Amino acid sequence: MTVPDSSAFGPLGPGDAFGPVGPDDLTGHAGPGGPPADPSATPPPRASVPFTGPLGPAAGSGGPVRLDGPWTHRDVAANGARFHIAEMGEGPLVLLLHGFPQFWWTWRHQLPALAEAGFRAVAMDLRGVGGSDRTPRGYDPANLALDITGVIRSLGEPDAALVGHDMGGYLAWTAAVMRPKLVRRLVVSSMPHPRRWRSSMLSDFAQSRAGSYIWGFQRPWVPERQLVADDAALVGRLIHDWAGPRTSDFPDDATVDVYRRAMSIPSTAHCSVEPYRWMVRSLARPDGIQFNRRMKRPVRVPTLHLHGSFDPAVRTRSSAGSGEYVEAPYRWRLFDGLGHFPHEEDPAGFSAELISWLKDSEPDR
Repeated sequence: MTVPDSSAFGPLGPGDAFGPVGPDDLTGHAGPGGPPADPSATPPPRASVPFTGPLGPAAGSGGPVRLDGPWTHRDVAANGARFHIAEMGEGPLVLLLHGFPQFWWTWRHQLPALAEAGFRAVAMDLRGVGGSDRTPRGYDPANLALDITGVIRSLGEPDAALVGHDMGGYLAWTAAVMRPKLVRRLVVSSMPHPRRWRSSMLSDFAQSRAGSYIWGFQRPWVPERQLVADDAALVGRLIHDWAGPRTSDFPDDATVDVYRRAMSIPSTAHCSVEPYRWMVRSLARPDGIQFNRRMKRPVRVPTLHLHGSFDPAVRTRSSAGSGEYVEAPYRWRLFDGLGHFPHEEDPAGFSAELISWLKDSEPDR
């Protein structure tokens, strides 16, 4: 597996990627619990590099977030905020949680597949992203996990199978520990257990280098500006760089344009990086230490762990040890030749694996 050098993210400057971070940079923005975002920190996207995809400027009648499809859109209230969801189908609830730098639309292939298989499929926008509220605080994983379990209750369901990718996977792990009665099953893609993530980032140089973008997020204000510069061109770069070699049709221009438009919505860039700021800045703080201890509690629901063998952002060996935190049936599935987005790079294969496991009454360990 090839791990990108941190220099691949380029020197700091307008339009470049996030770059390295030094100790003095960790004292900038206070993160969760700190001051609200300065509106001037996230300027409107520049028009120097126009969107070129075939979707056109409106991206459908629903704008950049409520994209047209066989699903329906609505808002639900949970944990003191409003969350946008896209849903379709009837049956046991499957709640889909997106990662960075995406939003609910990343599950556009799985929504109809799950609905056809007899599930109520719901994809939500996490706090601060897509069509959900952008609050000045509340981006620590414990509160974000309460957003998720609050949405389950707002949907009138007793529990849900959580399916999380990237940051959504980190929060799915967290929700399964914090509110086990509300999580029927757990599916995580491209993200290790939070304790495994912490140890890998601190002790595995290769993983720390692969996750150099997270260190770069610690700089105050600069990442937000870079994410929205040139019509969020960096979002397209990241998606291209993190995709695996097996598929040649992902990502196409239309897909990249959708994600660039969504990131260009004011304050989205700031809210997207705040959870990563908390993950690093809390490492030696009481709240971070308490969270890490809390995550010692084992996951006691059947768990499916999915990963692309060529994921350059999260190394395979970083995720593979997560089973030690699960005291329930645990299945590890490695997708050969796929990168960080297996649900989009091979949607049919991913959906088949997911649905087969969800329907298995006795998943193996």
